[in-house]
Amino acid sequence: MNILFLTLLDFDSIDDRNIYTDLLREFYKNGHSVYAISPIEKRKNQDTKLLKTKKATILKLKIGNIQKTNVIEKGISTLKIESQFIKGIKRYFSNIKFDLVLYSTPPITFCNAIEFVKKRDGAKTYLLLKDIFPQNAVDIGMLTKSGFKGLIYRNFRNKEKKLYKISDYIGCMSQANVDYVIKHNPEIDSSIVEVCPNSVDPVDLSSDSQTRERIRKKYGIPLNKTVFIYGGNLGKPQGIDFMIECLKSQEKNDKVFFLIVGDGTEFGKIQNYIQINNPKNVKLMKRLPKGDYDKMVGACDIGMIFLDHRFTIPNFPSRLLSYMQAKIPVLAVTDPNTDIGEVIVDGGFGWWCESDDVEKFDTVIKNCMSFDLLKVIKEVEWQCLNNKYGVQISYEIIDSHFTRGGYL
Repeated sequence: MNILFLTLLDFDSIDDRNIYTDLLREFYKNGHSVYAISPIEKRKNQDTKLLKTKKATILKLKIGNIQKTNVIEKGISTLKIESQFIKGIKRYFSNIKFDLVLYSTPPITFCNAIEFVKKRDGAKTYLLLKDIFPQNAVDIGMLTKSGFKGLIYRNFRNKEKKLYKISDYIGCMSQANVDYVIKHNPEIDSSIVEVCPNSVDPVDLSSDSQTRERIRKKYGIPLNKTVFIYGGNLGKPQGIDFMIECLKSQEKNDKVFFLIVGDGTEFGKIQNYIQINNPKNVKLMKRLPKGDYDKMVGACDIGMIFLDHRFTIPNFPSRLLSYMQAKIPVLAVTDPNTDIGEVIVDGGFGWWCESDDVEKFDTVIKNCMSFDLLKVIKEVEWQCLNNKYGVQISYEIIDSHFTRGGYL
Protein backbone atom coordinates (compact mmCIF):
# COMPACT_ATOMS: atom_id res chain seq x y z
CA MET A 1 0.00 0.00 0.00
CA ASN A 2 1.02 3.65 -0.41
CA ILE A 3 2.26 5.45 2.70
CA LEU A 4 2.84 9.23 2.77
CA PHE A 5 4.99 10.72 5.53
CA LEU A 6 4.90 14.49 6.16
CA THR A 7 7.72 16.07 8.14
CA LEU A 8 10.01 19.07 8.49
CA LEU A 9 12.97 16.72 8.97
CA ASP A 10 15.56 17.18 6.22
CA PHE A 11 16.69 13.79 4.91
CA ASP A 12 17.58 12.36 1.49
CA SER A 13 17.27 8.65 2.21
CA ILE A 14 15.31 6.39 4.52
CA ASP A 15 18.59 4.59 5.12
CA ASP A 16 19.46 7.44 7.49
CA ARG A 17 19.19 6.44 11.15
CA ASN A 18 16.58 8.23 13.25
CA ILE A 19 13.17 7.43 14.72
CA TYR A 20 11.33 8.45 11.54
CA THR A 21 13.47 6.94 8.78
CA ASP A 22 13.80 3.71 10.78
CA LEU A 23 9.99 3.48 10.90
CA LEU A 24 9.65 4.22 7.17
CA ARG A 25 12.23 1.54 6.44
CA GLU A 26 10.14 -0.91 8.44
CA PHE A 27 7.11 -0.10 6.29
CA TYR A 28 9.22 -0.73 3.19
CA LYS A 29 10.47 -4.05 4.58
CA ASN A 30 6.87 -5.13 5.06
CA GLY A 31 5.96 -4.54 1.43
CA HIS A 32 4.51 -1.03 1.50
CA SER A 33 5.41 1.76 -0.95
CA VAL A 34 6.91 4.69 0.94
CA TYR A 35 6.59 8.34 -0.06
CA ALA A 36 7.75 11.32 1.98
CA ILE A 37 7.89 15.10 1.85
CA SER A 38 11.13 16.30 3.41
CA PRO A 39 11.56 20.03 2.80
CA ILE A 40 14.71 22.02 2.07
CA GLU A 41 14.97 25.48 3.59
CA LYS A 42 15.60 28.46 1.30
CA ARG A 43 19.06 29.11 2.78
CA LYS A 44 20.43 25.95 1.12
CA ASN A 45 19.86 27.45 -2.35
CA GLN A 46 18.41 24.24 -3.79
CA ASP A 47 15.34 23.87 -5.98
CA THR A 48 12.53 21.41 -5.34
CA LYS A 49 13.42 17.92 -6.58
CA LEU A 50 12.07 14.39 -6.47
CA LEU A 51 14.40 11.64 -5.21
CA LYS A 52 13.42 8.15 -6.32
CA THR A 53 15.12 5.07 -4.88
CA LYS A 54 14.20 1.43 -4.54
CA LYS A 55 13.00 1.96 -0.97
CA ALA A 56 11.24 5.32 -1.14
CA THR A 57 10.24 8.38 -3.14
CA ILE A 58 11.17 11.59 -1.34
CA LEU A 59 9.96 15.03 -2.40
CA LYS A 60 12.59 17.60 -1.39
CA LEU A 61 10.27 20.60 -1.31
CA LYS A 62 11.77 24.08 -1.18
CA ILE A 63 10.29 26.15 1.66
CA GLY A 64 11.21 29.34 3.50
CA ASN A 65 13.67 29.48 6.36
CA ILE A 66 12.25 28.17 9.64
CA GLN A 67 15.30 27.37 11.75
CA LYS A 68 18.12 29.73 12.73
CA THR A 69 16.34 32.83 11.47
CA ASN A 70 14.44 35.81 12.88
CA VAL A 71 10.92 35.53 14.28
CA ILE A 72 9.28 37.40 11.37
CA GLU A 73 10.83 35.21 8.66
CA LYS A 74 10.11 32.07 10.67
CA GLY A 75 6.49 33.11 11.14
CA ILE A 76 5.92 33.87 7.45
CA SER A 77 7.63 30.65 6.37
CA THR A 78 5.58 28.60 8.85
CA LEU A 79 2.31 30.09 7.60
CA LYS A 80 3.19 29.14 4.01
CA ILE A 81 4.05 25.50 4.74
CA GLU A 82 0.55 24.06 4.36
CA SER A 83 -0.09 25.60 0.94
CA GLN A 84 3.40 24.64 -0.25
CA PHE A 85 2.88 21.01 0.82
CA ILE A 86 -0.50 20.87 -0.92
CA LYS A 87 0.98 22.29 -4.13
CA GLY A 88 3.81 19.77 -3.92
CA ILE A 89 1.38 16.87 -3.49
CA LYS A 90 -0.76 18.06 -6.41
CA ARG A 91 2.23 18.48 -8.71
CA TYR A 92 4.41 15.50 -7.83
CA PHE A 93 1.96 12.95 -6.38
CA SER A 94 -1.15 13.64 -8.46
CA ASN A 95 -1.24 10.08 -9.79
CA ILE A 96 -0.60 8.40 -6.41
CA LYS A 97 -3.51 7.26 -4.27
CA PHE A 98 -2.34 7.22 -0.67
CA ASP A 99 -3.78 4.73 1.80
CA LEU A 100 -2.16 6.07 4.97
CA VAL A 101 -0.77 9.47 5.92
CA LEU A 102 1.80 9.53 8.74
CA TYR A 103 2.89 12.81 10.32
CA SER A 104 4.52 13.95 13.52
CA THR A 105 4.52 16.94 15.83
CA PRO A 106 6.24 19.27 15.68
CA PRO A 107 4.82 21.04 13.75
CA ILE A 108 1.04 21.27 14.16
CA THR A 109 0.66 23.18 10.89
CA PHE A 110 0.08 20.30 8.47
CA CYS A 111 -3.69 20.18 9.03
CA ASN A 112 -4.81 21.37 5.60
CA ALA A 113 -2.31 19.18 3.75
CA ILE A 114 -3.39 16.11 5.74
CA GLU A 115 -7.05 16.95 5.21
CA PHE A 116 -6.46 17.41 1.48
CA VAL A 117 -5.00 13.90 1.05
CA LYS A 118 -7.61 12.39 3.35
CA LYS A 119 -10.46 13.79 1.26
CA ARG A 120 -8.81 13.24 -2.11
CA ASP A 121 -7.79 9.62 -1.55
CA GLY A 122 -9.95 8.41 1.33
CA ALA A 123 -6.69 7.87 3.24
CA LYS A 124 -6.44 6.96 6.90
CA THR A 125 -4.36 9.26 9.11
CA TYR A 126 -1.97 8.53 11.98
CA LEU A 127 -0.40 11.21 14.17
CA LEU A 128 2.96 10.45 15.81
CA LEU A 129 2.64 12.85 18.76
CA LYS A 130 6.19 13.83 19.75
CA ASP A 131 5.44 17.30 21.06
CA ILE A 132 2.43 18.81 22.83
CA PHE A 133 2.37 22.37 21.53
CA PRO A 134 1.44 25.12 22.39
CA GLN A 135 1.18 24.09 26.07
CA ASN A 136 4.89 23.29 26.23
CA ALA A 137 5.64 26.88 25.14
CA VAL A 138 3.32 28.20 27.87
CA ASP A 139 5.06 26.05 30.48
CA ILE A 140 8.45 27.65 29.89
CA GLY A 141 7.18 31.19 29.41
CA MET A 142 7.48 31.52 25.63
CA LEU A 143 3.69 31.97 25.29
CA THR A 144 0.95 33.01 27.68
CA LYS A 145 -2.79 32.38 27.74
CA SER A 146 -3.63 36.07 28.04
CA GLY A 147 -2.61 39.32 26.35
CA PHE A 148 -1.11 39.48 22.87
CA LYS A 149 0.74 36.18 23.31
CA GLY A 150 -2.59 34.73 24.38
CA LEU A 151 -3.96 35.41 20.89
CA ILE A 152 -1.04 33.47 19.43
CA TYR A 153 -1.62 30.68 21.94
CA ARG A 154 -5.31 30.36 21.08
CA ASN A 155 -4.54 30.29 17.36
CA PHE A 156 -2.08 27.44 17.82
CA ARG A 157 -4.39 25.67 20.28
CA ASN A 158 -7.14 25.67 17.65
CA LYS A 159 -4.71 24.20 15.12
CA GLU A 160 -3.72 21.54 17.66
CA LYS A 161 -7.36 20.59 18.22
CA LYS A 162 -7.96 20.42 14.47
CA LEU A 163 -4.94 18.17 14.06
CA TYR A 164 -6.32 15.78 16.66
CA LYS A 165 -9.76 15.90 15.05
CA ILE A 166 -8.56 14.87 11.58
CA SER A 167 -6.36 12.09 12.98
CA ASP A 168 -7.87 8.61 12.87
CA TYR A 169 -5.30 7.49 15.45
CA ILE A 170 -2.93 9.31 17.78
CA GLY A 171 0.25 7.52 18.82
CA CYS A 172 1.85 8.91 21.99
CA MET A 173 5.39 8.38 23.27
CA SER A 174 4.37 7.04 26.69
CA GLN A 175 1.40 6.34 28.93
CA ALA A 176 1.78 9.73 30.62
CA ASN A 177 1.33 11.35 27.20
CA VAL A 178 -1.79 9.28 26.53
CA ASP A 179 -3.28 10.31 29.88
CA TYR A 180 -2.45 13.97 29.29
CA VAL A 181 -3.98 14.13 25.81
CA ILE A 182 -7.21 12.45 26.92
CA LYS A 183 -7.53 14.60 30.06
CA HIS A 184 -6.97 17.92 28.28
CA ASN A 185 -8.91 17.08 25.12
CA PRO A 186 -12.12 15.39 26.34
CA GLU A 187 -13.71 15.73 22.89
CA ILE A 188 -11.30 13.09 21.55
CA ASP A 189 -12.47 9.47 21.47
CA SER A 190 -10.05 7.92 23.97
CA SER A 191 -10.00 4.65 22.00
CA ILE A 192 -7.96 6.26 19.22
CA VAL A 193 -5.20 7.43 21.58
CA GLU A 194 -2.48 4.88 22.33
CA VAL A 195 1.17 4.40 23.20
CA CYS A 196 3.32 4.22 20.08
CA PRO A 197 6.81 4.81 21.48
CA ASN A 198 9.87 6.45 20.03
CA SER A 199 11.63 3.52 18.41
CA VAL A 200 14.69 2.61 16.38
CA ASP A 201 16.14 -0.24 14.43
CA PRO A 202 18.49 -1.31 17.28
CA VAL A 203 22.19 -1.06 16.50
CA ASP A 204 24.86 -1.94 19.07
CA LEU A 205 26.83 1.31 19.45
CA SER A 206 28.80 0.31 22.54
CA SER A 207 32.60 0.57 22.53
CA ASP A 208 35.25 -1.93 23.53
CA SER A 209 38.08 -0.78 25.82
CA GLN A 210 40.50 0.02 22.99
CA THR A 211 37.98 2.09 21.02
CA ARG A 212 36.92 3.79 24.21
CA GLU A 213 40.48 4.83 25.00
CA ARG A 214 41.17 6.00 21.44
CA ILE A 215 38.06 8.19 21.27
CA ARG A 216 38.65 9.73 24.69
CA LYS A 217 42.19 10.65 23.73
CA LYS A 218 40.98 12.09 20.42
CA TYR A 219 38.59 14.50 22.13
CA GLY A 220 40.61 15.22 25.27
CA ILE A 221 38.33 13.30 27.61
CA PRO A 222 39.94 11.89 30.79
CA LEU A 223 40.57 8.15 30.84
CA ASN A 224 40.42 7.77 34.61
CA LYS A 225 37.14 9.54 35.42
CA THR A 226 33.48 8.63 35.18
CA VAL A 227 32.27 10.57 32.17
CA PHE A 228 28.70 11.88 32.08
CA ILE A 229 27.56 12.97 28.63
CA TYR A 230 24.67 15.21 27.65
CA GLY A 231 24.01 15.26 23.91
CA GLY A 232 21.36 17.14 22.00
CA ASN A 233 19.50 20.43 22.01
CA LEU A 234 20.63 23.15 24.41
CA GLY A 235 17.52 25.31 24.60
CA LYS A 236 14.90 26.50 27.05
CA PRO A 237 13.17 23.10 27.31
CA GLN A 238 16.35 21.63 28.81
CA GLY A 239 16.44 24.03 31.77
CA ILE A 240 20.02 25.13 31.09
CA ASP A 241 20.19 27.44 34.13
CA PHE A 242 19.60 24.47 36.41
CA MET A 243 22.04 22.34 34.41
CA ILE A 244 24.71 24.97 35.06
CA GLU A 245 23.93 24.95 38.78
CA CYS A 246 24.39 21.17 38.75
CA LEU A 247 27.74 21.52 36.99
CA LYS A 248 28.82 24.12 39.55
CA SER A 249 27.97 21.73 42.39
CA GLN A 250 30.43 19.18 40.98
CA GLU A 251 33.39 21.47 40.24
CA LYS A 252 35.41 20.04 43.15
CA ASN A 253 34.51 16.42 42.37
CA ASP A 254 37.70 15.06 40.80
CA LYS A 255 36.14 11.66 40.07
CA VAL A 256 33.67 12.88 37.45
CA PHE A 257 33.81 14.64 34.08
CA PHE A 258 30.88 16.25 32.27
CA LEU A 259 30.79 16.34 28.47
CA ILE A 260 28.14 18.59 26.91
CA VAL A 261 27.66 18.14 23.15
CA GLY A 262 25.05 20.09 21.25
CA ASP A 263 23.73 23.41 20.06
CA GLY A 264 20.76 25.66 20.62
CA THR A 265 19.59 29.03 21.89
CA GLU A 266 21.11 28.49 25.36
CA PHE A 267 24.52 27.27 24.17
CA GLY A 268 26.03 30.65 25.00
CA LYS A 269 24.99 30.37 28.66
CA ILE A 270 27.07 27.25 29.18
CA GLN A 271 29.89 28.75 27.16
CA ASN A 272 29.90 31.86 29.39
CA TYR A 273 29.82 29.72 32.54
CA ILE A 274 32.90 27.80 31.38
CA GLN A 275 34.78 30.96 30.35
CA ILE A 276 34.10 32.66 33.70
CA ASN A 277 34.43 29.69 36.10
CA ASN A 278 36.96 27.62 34.16
CA PRO A 279 35.80 24.26 35.62
CA LYS A 280 38.36 21.50 35.15
CA ASN A 281 35.78 18.74 34.78
CA VAL A 282 33.45 20.20 32.12
CA LYS A 283 33.91 20.20 28.33
CA LEU A 284 31.50 21.86 25.88
CA MET A 285 31.43 20.90 22.22
CA LYS A 286 29.29 21.96 19.27
CA ARG A 287 27.01 19.40 17.66
CA LEU A 288 28.93 16.62 15.88
CA PRO A 289 28.07 14.57 12.76
CA LYS A 290 25.84 11.68 13.87
CA GLY A 291 28.46 8.97 13.26
CA ASP A 292 31.08 10.80 15.33
CA TYR A 293 28.57 11.58 18.06
CA ASP A 294 27.46 7.94 18.33
CA LYS A 295 31.07 6.82 18.77
CA MET A 296 31.62 9.45 21.44
CA VAL A 297 28.54 8.37 23.41
CA GLY A 298 29.78 4.79 23.36
CA ALA A 299 33.07 5.94 24.89
CA CYS A 300 31.34 7.61 27.86
CA ASP A 301 29.97 6.06 31.06
CA ILE A 302 26.55 7.61 31.77
CA GLY A 303 24.12 9.53 29.55
CA MET A 304 22.17 12.50 30.89
CA ILE A 305 18.73 13.91 30.08
CA PHE A 306 17.66 17.34 31.34
CA LEU A 307 14.19 18.91 31.22
CA ASP A 308 12.94 22.19 32.68
CA HIS A 309 11.07 21.67 35.95
CA ARG A 310 8.20 23.94 34.86
CA PHE A 311 6.86 21.49 32.30
CA THR A 312 3.33 20.27 32.88
CA ILE A 313 3.35 18.25 29.66
CA PRO A 314 5.14 14.86 29.75
CA ASN A 315 8.14 15.16 27.42
CA PHE A 316 9.92 11.95 26.46
CA PRO A 317 13.24 12.85 24.71
CA SER A 318 14.31 10.45 21.98
CA ARG A 319 17.98 10.87 22.96
CA LEU A 320 17.25 8.14 25.50
CA LEU A 321 17.46 5.67 22.62
CA SER A 322 20.97 6.76 21.60
CA TYR A 323 22.17 6.11 25.16
CA MET A 324 20.45 2.72 25.18
CA GLN A 325 22.08 1.75 21.89
CA ALA A 326 25.46 2.75 23.36
CA LYS A 327 24.64 0.52 26.35
CA ILE A 328 25.40 3.20 28.93
CA PRO A 329 23.21 3.84 32.00
CA VAL A 330 21.03 6.95 31.98
CA LEU A 331 20.55 9.75 34.51
CA ALA A 332 17.31 11.70 33.94
CA VAL A 333 16.97 15.10 35.62
CA THR A 334 13.44 16.24 34.82
CA ASP A 335 10.12 17.65 35.89
CA PRO A 336 7.79 15.24 37.76
CA ASN A 337 5.18 15.09 34.99
CA THR A 338 7.18 13.07 32.49
CA ASP A 339 7.38 9.32 33.07
CA ILE A 340 10.80 8.93 31.42
CA GLY A 341 12.45 8.71 34.83
CA GLU A 342 10.02 6.00 35.87
CA VAL A 343 10.80 4.05 32.69
CA ILE A 344 14.54 4.28 33.35
CA VAL A 345 14.41 3.39 37.04
CA ASP A 346 11.81 0.61 36.69
CA GLY A 347 13.77 -0.72 33.72
CA GLY A 348 16.83 -1.07 35.94
CA PHE A 349 19.25 0.90 33.77
CA GLY A 350 19.56 4.30 35.43
CA TRP A 351 18.55 6.98 37.89
CA TRP A 352 16.16 9.93 38.15
CA CYS A 353 15.80 13.11 40.18
CA GLU A 354 13.72 16.24 39.85
CA SER A 355 15.25 19.23 38.11
CA ASP A 356 14.71 21.69 40.96
CA ASP A 357 17.11 20.58 43.70
CA VAL A 358 20.89 20.64 43.27
CA GLU A 359 21.40 18.65 46.47
CA LYS A 360 19.28 15.82 45.07
CA PHE A 361 21.39 15.90 41.92
CA ASP A 362 24.56 15.64 44.01
CA THR A 363 23.12 12.64 45.88
CA VAL A 364 22.22 10.87 42.65
CA ILE A 365 25.71 11.52 41.24
CA LYS A 366 27.14 9.76 44.30
CA ASN A 367 24.75 6.85 43.71
CA CYS A 368 25.88 6.65 40.11
CA MET A 369 29.49 6.50 41.22
CA SER A 370 28.84 3.64 43.60
CA PHE A 371 27.34 1.14 41.16
CA ASP A 372 29.34 -1.96 40.25
CA LEU A 373 26.86 -3.80 38.07
CA LEU A 374 27.71 -2.17 34.75
CA LYS A 375 27.69 -5.40 32.73
CA VAL A 376 24.32 -6.38 34.18
CA ILE A 377 22.90 -2.91 33.48
CA LYS A 378 24.12 -3.03 29.88
CA GLU A 379 22.37 -6.34 29.24
CA VAL A 380 19.13 -5.23 30.91
CA GLU A 381 19.17 -1.98 28.94
CA TRP A 382 19.79 -3.73 25.62
CA GLN A 383 16.93 -6.16 26.24
CA CYS A 384 14.63 -3.26 27.16
CA LEU A 385 15.55 -1.43 23.96
CA ASN A 386 14.75 -4.44 21.80
CA ASN A 387 11.62 -5.47 23.69
CA LYS A 388 10.01 -2.03 24.11
CA TYR A 389 11.63 0.40 21.70
CA GLY A 390 12.48 -1.67 18.64
CA VAL A 391 11.01 -0.15 15.48
CA GLN A 392 9.04 -3.29 14.65
CA ILE A 393 6.93 -2.60 17.76
CA SER A 394 5.83 0.83 16.54
CA TYR A 395 5.23 -0.54 13.06
CA GLU A 396 3.00 -3.35 14.35
CA ILE A 397 1.02 -0.93 16.53
CA ILE A 398 0.26 1.28 13.53
CA ASP A 399 -0.26 -1.55 11.06
CA SER A 400 -2.62 -3.50 13.35
CA HIS A 401 -5.38 -0.90 12.99
CA PHE A 402 -5.50 -1.32 9.25
CA THR A 403 -4.71 -4.97 8.68
CA ARG A 404 -7.38 -6.04 11.16
CA GLY A 405 -10.00 -4.31 9.07
CA GLY A 406 -8.50 -5.47 5.81
CA TYR A 407 -7.46 -1.91 5.01
CA LEU A 408 -3.77 -2.37 4.24
